[in-house]
Amino acid sequence: MPPSVTAGKSTEVTGQPPRRRLSSLAANQLLGVVFALVAIFLVSAALSPEFLTSFNMVIIARTLAFVGLVTIGQAMLLILGELDLSVGAIGGLAAVAGGLLMVQAGVNAWLSLLLCLLLGAACGAVNGLLVTRLRLHSLVLTIGMAGVYSGLNLVSTRGVAITGIPDQIGFLGQGVVADLPVPFLVMLGCLAVAAFLMFRTPFGRYIYAIGNNTAAARMLGIRVDFIRVVVFAIAGLLSAMAGILMVARLGTAQPSIGEDWVLPPIAAAVIGGVATTGGIGSPIGAILGAAIIGIIENIIVLYGVSPYWQSVVSGGIVVLAISFDSVARRTFRREE
Repeated sequence: MPPSVTAGKSTEVTGQPPRRRLSSLAANQLLGVVFALVAIFLVSAALSPEFLTSFNMVIIARTLAFVGLVTIGQAMLLILGELDLSVGAIGGLAAVAGGLLMVQAGVNAWLSLLLCLLLGAACGAVNGLLVTRLRLHSLVLTIGMAGVYSGLNLVSTRGVAITGIPDQIGFLGQGVVADLPVPFLVMLGCLAVAAFLMFRTPFGRYIYAIGNNTAAARMLGIRVDFIRVVVFAIAGLLSAMAGILMVARLGTAQPSIGEDWVLPPIAAAVIGGVATTGGIGSPIGAILGAAIIGIIENIIVLYGVSPYWQSVVSGGIVVLAISFDSVARRTFRREE
């Protein structure tokens, strides 16, 4: 047998099992998330007769939409091996910026929304540039940037909600199409685009490659820093979109928008099979994780438990999800 063929077989034998185990791990995680979601859904339906009402389903879908948009961007960052703790602040800043443009500056409502999306993307890109240029850990950097964006939010509004939002954008937050809330449909559209990017384009493959091994990705000629900046910008844009939709939903631009969009997206992504170490997971799994959290929080409300316990539940879910993820990664490395 020619040496080249022998070498090729040797490479195939030694190289395929880890990749197969990696794919099997990701597939099994996503399947497990689906089973968990179905189980929690059925248990919730059995616990409360109000759970399956159309009114409650709309509430769950609408709530999922706002957190889900942020979760998609956070999931892409985690797959890349990064993390952005300023996404909630970016969403809040975009929300009040939209209110200021529409109400105080008199800018056309639709143009204001577009400018707010660009603002969110710009804030995310700034985070990415600082991470790549200063070689700082994204966790530390974005904690600081969250303070910057939140501070700008309060400075521009002085902590007072902006009222008088034009009614013409109300449909984006309050409308229903085919019994589904418009924000939920927007979230599904963004999820479809994100899934296409991650699974069907070289850009998505580059994200997974960087998350798996940054040094190897650089050796392959992938523009690692550029990809990082773009993904941070995408996360910022999605957060801004969530903020804009929340303004349309409430009819006011409140400075508090986005404050609860920090821990839940991280928990949702990890529950959905996204590895905290990067390179594994999908936006689809992350949204399923967000749905699990949303249902748990909804059943807490239906049972009359204090809403303050939702923070306790969210924090506990984060700890459990990250702990499980860590154990799964160590087990996988030992098997490899």
